[in-house]
Amino acid sequence: MKLKMVKNGLKNIAAWIVSMITLAPLLLIVINSLKDKTQASSMGFDLPKQLHFENFLVVIEKGKLLRSLLNSLFYTGASTILCILLSAMAAYIYSRNRSRLNRFLYLFLILGIALPINYFTLTKMMQMTHLMNTQIGIIILYAVVQIPFSVFILYGFVGTVPKELDESGIIDGCGPLKLFFSIIFPLLMPAVVTTFILAFINSWNEFLLPLYFLNNAKQWPMTLSVYNFFGQFQMDWNLVSADIVMTCLPVVILYLLGQRYIISGMTSGSVKG
Repeated sequence: MKLKMVKNGLKNIAAWIVSMITLAPLLLIVINSLKDKTQASSMGFDLPKQLHFENFLVVIEKGKLLRSLLNSLFYTGASTILCILLSAMAAYIYSRNRSRLNRFLYLFLILGIALPINYFTLTKMMQMTHLMNTQIGIIILYAVVQIPFSVFILYGFVGTVPKELDESGIIDGCGPLKLFFSIIFPLLMPAVVTTFILAFINSWNEFLLPLYFLNNAKQWPMTLSVYNFFGQFQMDWNLVSADIVMTCLPVVILYLLGQRYIISGMTSGSVKG
């Protein structure tokens, strides 16, 4: 019993250490975003002598952050929704109808998790389809890049849903789309929320795709705006820190909301059980 308590204590200590190491850079950025230029030049953990919230206003004005924020929300939100819908339907078909062809297509699709992007071929395709330097083009790219991993996650979860539900829905007169969206998709919500968060974060942090395929600064997402802002104000670490904080804030909020939804769903499910 004592040995088990010691092991649990060591695990908790290790978890706290890893958490502190992970949170330290974020804490450093938040602290320095509230300092003036002189105090932030050292990029230390010392607390600001006076809170300078005007740093965020300067970033929004000079860095054109509001426009980039709206662009990122539009690109990431639209691509993630498209990715989830396509991935959930594909995972459902591959899991329910495990023919040799579907098995091959599933394995071929999830190869995209490991294989690198061929930017030369992709550029040619974007030019042929006239999607270069367009918002719809970057949304499609964001969605396609996240689909392999999303299908991989949802595929295993679909297998836990009893097939008897499909049969019951068909007997009640449900068509394929109504069967999926009315019966199956709501049961996939825990996995869908997890996949949504991962796809959203990955798309939000994407840098190379907009760099190569968006030449108009007015269409830039947050990642390119932060990169451009750092080039202009690389000596003003208080402004750079404020810019990074505002870039990370939407992702942190989404993550916390998603975790709250998953935990509440698990709690309600255990209560019902």
